[in-house]
Amino acid sequence: MHPNPSAFADLFTQTIDAVPTYFVRPADTDKPSWCVYDCHGYRGTVHALPGVHEDGQRPLWHVQSLHERHIRLDDAVRALRRPQTWPNHLDATRRWARQQLRDRSLVVLDIQTTGLHHAWAVQIAVMDRDHRILFNERINPLAAVTPGAETLHGLSTRDTLDAPTFGDLLPDLTRTIQGRTCLVYNAAFGREVVTRELLRLNSRSGVTGTRLRSEHWHDVMTRYAVWKGLWAAHRQAYRYQRFGSAYEAGANCRKLLDLVTSMASRPYPAPETLPTRWTW
Repeated sequence: MHPNPSAFADLFTQTIDAVPTYFVRPADTDKPSWCVYDCHGYRGTVHALPGVHEDGQRPLWHVQSLHERHIRLDDAVRALRRPQTWPNHLDATRRWARQQLRDRSLVVLDIQTTGLHHAWAVQIAVMDRDHRILFNERINPLAAVTPGAETLHGLSTRDTLDAPTFGDLLPDLTRTIQGRTCLVYNAAFGREVVTRELLRLNSRSGVTGTRLRSEHWHDVMTRYAVWKGLWAAHRQAYRYQRFGSAYEAGANCRKLLDLVTSMASRPYPAPETLPTRWTW
């Protein structure tokens, strides 16, 4: 639930990413508008827009100097804290996305799992750059699916009992992605899941090696954080963003490919960009 800005005081303080942030309403207005200050001084001015956002969220916070609006006040402040080098970082991210899309070997990979900790794969999908599904299989993880994971992707332990195991599917998966550039959201987590599956398989079968390799996996999550440009002051880095996935591996591949396409083509990352002229 987002607080109603009409209840905000003329002066108030919030700690955003471990940094105290001070909000001061200008003396010449009674509108929901505040100047933002932190340890580095004046950051800019934010205004709470009236009405309800199309997603049902309210309010939208207009960042005056950037002509952007954000659902969360915290994100509006993070936008104001962007380093001056952000345009260069954004341009490098756009060039990276264009380079990936020109790669004829490109595939997008998504893994759904039993949970977030000590996870096993329950579904893997691979899509090429032309949106063709090359691999999309449900997997028996030989382990229980956590209730939280089931809520997200809809696959229960019972749903996976008759599915092939990771070992059964490994030859086809290897042939599908061998020698190809793979785009993955949160590649570190994906590598961890695959490595765990391979170690379990090797310990059971006595196999000492595999041709399934992940050194050509590229993490879209880190690039997307730069593209969004919300600065996490306590980490001195761009804040990682939720993918907003559909939690179905094939649909996620399509969504991720569309995201990279947007990163390659759109000049500005903010999904809530305002027109040049804006009035109350």
